[in-house]
Amino acid sequence: MARIAICAPSTPFTRDDADRVLGLASAEYPQHDLVFHEQCFAIDGHFAGPDALRLAALVECANDPGFDAVWFVRGGYGANRLAGEAVLGMNEAARAKAFVGYSDGGTLLAALYRAGIGRPVHAPMPADIRRAGGEDAVRRALGWLDGNVEGCEPSLDDRPAVAFNLMTLAMLVGTDLMPDLRGHVVMVEEVAEHLYAVDRLLFHVTHHLAAHRIAGLRLGRVSDVPENDRPFGSEPEAMARFWCEKHAIAWLGRADIGHDAANKIVPFGVAGGV
Repeated sequence: MARIAICAPSTPFTRDDADRVLGLASAEYPQHDLVFHEQCFAIDGHFAGPDALRLAALVECANDPGFDAVWFVRGGYGANRLAGEAVLGMNEAARAKAFVGYSDGGTLLAALYRAGIGRPVHAPMPADIRRAGGEDAVRRALGWLDGNVEGCEPSLDDRPAVAFNLMTLAMLVGTDLMPDLRGHVVMVEEVAEHLYAVDRLLFHVTHHLAAHRIAGLRLGRVSDVPENDRPFGSEPEAMARFWCEKHAIAWLGRADIGHDAANKIVPFGVAGGV
């Protein structure tokens, strides 16, 4: 049995969607005890409450020895505003936990990984229940928390790996939240960006990753691309190959990650169970 604390480091959730997640978990994963922190439902403009409230809820969940994992309820901008302070406020209980999420939550996963706190994991979040087929995404995360690794990215091997939203990673590089990724397989995905913006992000990120001497790059799905006023003329895989070659980074192919219900799990570090 795992007790899982759910908080919102970025944007708010709804009680109706929380009930859907709790119903699925109760019916199919009764061994798990999911606890939505009340902060998940707070609203302060774009955010799930002011920075101080979101920070306090995250640290409370992380430091509570009664929980085995912290699950970020959803993405949306905001986690970077509290990530540095959050890791400084975490205790020994936090070091024993899995921290699960993706998208903007990748900022926290990076900060935790850099600080050596817990086990950061790129994986579906409760908010994915809203997607078509989203129940399967939630099941994938709950299954992993139960020790089932079938939902993991199939390319994982004995090399350490990380996975990020491309925009999130671009905002991390060069900051004091960025972990050392020497020898890592780095996987990236993107959503709702013009193709020229994806190319720009790859230019920026690969420049920094080359300095990290990573093991190589994998590209996940680039989805919901807005239409530009003219065709860009290059697809995301071609862009990734171009910038990898430009910066002498090994191109390792595709990854089964993305902002969709098929998003696979990537534990940070060397693959394995909970």
